[in-house]
Amino acid sequence: MGLGELDRRIVVVGGGAAGMLAALTAAGQGVPVTLLERNPKVGRKLYITGKGRCNVTNDCTAEEALSHVPENGRFLISAMKRFPPQSVMAFFEGLGVPLKTERGGRVFPCSDRASDIIDALFMALRRQRVDIRQDRAGQILVRDGAVVGVKGEYSTYPCAAAVLATGGASYPLTGSTGDGYEMAAALGHTVVPVRPSLIPLEVEGDECPRMQGLSLRNIAVKVKDRKKKVLFQEQGELLFTHFGLSGPLILSASAHMRDFGRDQYTVHIDLKPALDEKTLDGRLLREFAAHPNQSLANVLRTLAPRLLIPILVERSGIPGELPVHSVTKGQRRGLLELFKDLSFPVKGPRPLEGAIITRGGVKTGEIDPRTMESKRIRGLYFAGELIDVDAYTGGFNLQIAWATGRAAGEAAAQQLLQV
Repeated sequence: MGLGELDRRIVVVGGGAAGMLAALTAAGQGVPVTLLERNPKVGRKLYITGKGRCNVTNDCTAEEALSHVPENGRFLISAMKRFPPQSVMAFFEGLGVPLKTERGGRVFPCSDRASDIIDALFMALRRQRVDIRQDRAGQILVRDGAVVGVKGEYSTYPCAAAVLATGGASYPLTGSTGDGYEMAAALGHTVVPVRPSLIPLEVEGDECPRMQGLSLRNIAVKVKDRKKKVLFQEQGELLFTHFGLSGPLILSASAHMRDFGRDQYTVHIDLKPALDEKTLDGRLLREFAAHPNQSLANVLRTLAPRLLIPILVERSGIPGELPVHSVTKGQRRGLLELFKDLSFPVKGPRPLEGAIITRGGVKTGEIDPRTMESKRIRGLYFAGELIDVDAYTGGFNLQIAWATGRAAGEAAAQQLLQV
């Protein structure tokens, strides 16, 4: 296979966020690009990001975005500064997608439809004449230490450069099944073991299943490790499930639990963060005084959701049928403490398939941080979740995908243009 006219092209493997940006960037420099996507349509995983709204990026500086990357953030400095969040926002608005900024700097399309982002990218790929093929890549072909092609299930695609942007191993139904890790490992790359991040948590016992479906809004969550160190603290929304805890707060918190194997984590819920203990105690006293002969379980309905009341009653040790005029000061104090700190020891994360994003991947030390090119194979580039970088929630993981995809596409095109 020689470097003739037909193979002076780039093959991008993976039609997700990073792959589409890499393909668009390279094609924009006049280099022929083939994009391989195993699904019938590109951007399938983008459909489920931000609850179907697509949290495109975060309206902050590159430095602030990097501060939300718990590991290997230094690797991203060059790519992030060359394509920071403001540039990402300008890029999408230039494609005709108006954006808006919400709580915490999260950026969404004004339409609240992820499909608008995907459609805009797809139309841009069409305009740039990117050759989109539905095929599943299985091998990067190398000769004399350099990429010469990509082998798919249906065809072989000669090329002078390949961008691996296959995603991680989360949400396999979207096509992220870890193929990229295998291809990278086959070429001698180190793959840091893949673990879930941004994932629901499993909790022992029957309390969470009994509250299944209950969503708590405007509550505060703290996560502490075995040494009682606070690893995460934020207000928002939480959901009880048949296995434990989920919802935006829990997904965010999970990214701070970096060592499930050796540490022990506990989730602490403040059900009334807007009230300090003295104010909340006054509220309890007023409710008790207003309904002195009613049972504790009945009076608690004014203070807590129905499904939560049996749990509060059981943990307090106060009989639910006890008239509130008989509740002692000490018992009331115990109840108050539960409202301010309802804790759940974490058993572990849900299986990897349920993670929004994965930790681990191709070792950053084996990739040039300026170009995303492999230090082992000439003409091989990496982008997105396949690399061992991940971030907290808030649009930062997609920001990484856009930035690394652009860096890889740009460098791959420059390599071919200089040949």
